[in-house]
Amino acid sequence: MPNKPYTPQKVWQWNQESGGKFANINRPIAGATFEEDLQQGKHPFQLYSLATPNGVKVTILLEELLEAGFSEAEYDAWLVNIMDGEQFSSGFVEVNPNSKIPALLDNTTTPPTRLFESGSILLYLAEKFGKFIPAAPAQRTECMNWLFWQMGSAPLLGGGFGHFYAYAPEKFEYAIDRYTMEVKRQLDVLDKQLANNRFIAGNEYTIADMAIWPWYGALVKNEVYEAAEFIEAHTYKNVLRWADEIAARPAVKRGRIVNRAWGEAHEQLHERHDASDFELRTEDKLA
Repeated sequence: MPNKPYTPQKVWQWNQESGGKFANINRPIAGATFEEDLQQGKHPFQLYSLATPNGVKVTILLEELLEAGFSEAEYDAWLVNIMDGEQFSSGFVEVNPNSKIPALLDNTTTPPTRLFESGSILLYLAEKFGKFIPAAPAQRTECMNWLFWQMGSAPLLGGGFGHFYAYAPEKFEYAIDRYTMEVKRQLDVLDKQLANNRFIAGNEYTIADMAIWPWYGALVKNEVYEAAEFIEAHTYKNVLRWADEIAARPAVKRGRIVNRAWGEAHEQLHERHDASDFELRTEDKLA
């Protein structure tokens, strides 16, 4: 059925009752809506996040660094419930004026270094520790190619396909067709790349894999949007092979549950302050 005709007004007006899963937190203005300082733990890095695909990228890298023996990468992970608007606190906005998770403070510098945008955080940490980013210029450039590919492509998957297919209050044929076509094209790009490479940027596991896996690995494994059948995920065999290999890594298993507040109890770790938290689990912040 064709979409209902719509003629944009001369000047757009904000309709706060527009509906949809994120209607209560989406707004056309920036800045804090309430005063509240961020909590601080004892570790060098303070992460304020939620286990969405963008948040998972950072916790995977931090856990991979610890797994590789970099004790200096110890971190506290604080849950930011975006559905309750916690990203609009004055403390959070001070770290990330864009009010999106994840946000990170590096307290090893004076003054502390604030970091926002997941790709920026991945690149900063990889360079700081000299790990999960190739040293040779050609290989490093290839890694950067795919890191920035993800940053440019994933909004079409999440805000485009994911929103209109799974979250929009009404289903629109044009929007779903448009974004489904693009997501399938992106998966085909990845599948062709992985046909001749073990990992995204070659035979070395890098931050490119950590950036792409939480989005596209989850998509083909039916862990986001419940759309695997709709997009014929089974046809992207190289992506599936890669997704399974990444998922089996111990650090990935840990990183994917940090700041997660939904699903089965064993899949949740609302806050992370010590490696032992993975066994003990933390109390439910949302209760």
